[in-house]
Amino acid sequence: MQENPEPSIGPYGPPQGPPAYVPYPPPQSWFVPVPQDARYDHLARTPVNRIWRQIVGTLIVAAGFFVIGTIVLLAGTILGVVLGIPAPGPGQISGDPVYGMVELLLSIAAVLPLVFGVAALVQRRRPGTLSSVAGRLRWSWLLICVGVAVLSMVLAQIAQVALLVGTGEQTDDIFGWTGWERFLPALIVIILLVPFQAATEEYIFRGWLLQAFGAHLRNPWWGIVISSVLFASLHGYQWAGLLDVFTFGLAMAFLTVWTGGLEAAIALHVMNNMVAFGISAAAGQLDEALDQASVPVPWQSLVGTVVQLGVFIVLVLYLAKKRSISTNAG
Repeated sequence: MQENPEPSIGPYGPPQGPPAYVPYPPPQSWFVPVPQDARYDHLARTPVNRIWRQIVGTLIVAAGFFVIGTIVLLAGTILGVVLGIPAPGPGQISGDPVYGMVELLLSIAAVLPLVFGVAALVQRRRPGTLSSVAGRLRWSWLLICVGVAVLSMVLAQIAQVALLVGTGEQTDDIFGWTGWERFLPALIVIILLVPFQAATEEYIFRGWLLQAFGAHLRNPWWGIVISSVLFASLHGYQWAGLLDVFTFGLAMAFLTVWTGGLEAAIALHVMNNMVAFGISAAAGQLDEALDQASVPVPWQSLVGTVVQLGVFIVLVLYLAKKRSISTNAG
């Protein structure tokens, strides 16, 4: 009986079975993780963090701020001619103050997608990390900050008006009434567009800039001060107004770092702008409000700013601690 022969070995070695299954590695995400337990201004310290990313990103945001704003204003001017909007006079954006306000607010708000895009494409991190350490806008915390902003603003207005009256200044030009026919269109524009305009400024100055400096600097005050100087430099007010804006920028940057997100800054900025535009529109002085160089900011307003920021900062920090608002990524 013949035994089973050994399998023959060919010229390429013993016969091979079917190839083993080797799974493909999962595709890597474009977005890199932010460091764990990082402070808000350190969220750009990712594994791919390089100084050129901050420089290039900042240049793109700065150029985009002016280019996009110019394009929006130019398009608005052309559309205004088609719609028969009166031609602007000296120092005016448009001959119609409400239309001019639309152009101004849109020229700023349109920059927001660019800021998100730069964070995503240049720094390779999720745009939500510009909002907070949670990687998103914390809406419930934002609403609480809005309530605090309203309270602090009411107290500031009371303090400012009391000081104006006490020093013999007239308040008739500040608080007036132009009628619902002229006020209502302005109010609609204010409600619809001011939140986006104010939020865009916060994402640029308290978001992108703070994190660009924080990507390489341990001390947050470099970013807080420099971003506040740049923020004030883009306003055309007189000395009291510039000091007011600079102080506001410092306070909002401070709260952004110590609450871990932009919610408090967005809340107060939105409410401030809505009230400022609303008071001007109600008094029929919207043209003057849009021309910052011609806006006389009384020194008494600085007292109102101190009251407002003092109340807002104390209450926000207290509520953030009471509600255990996270100040670090986790």
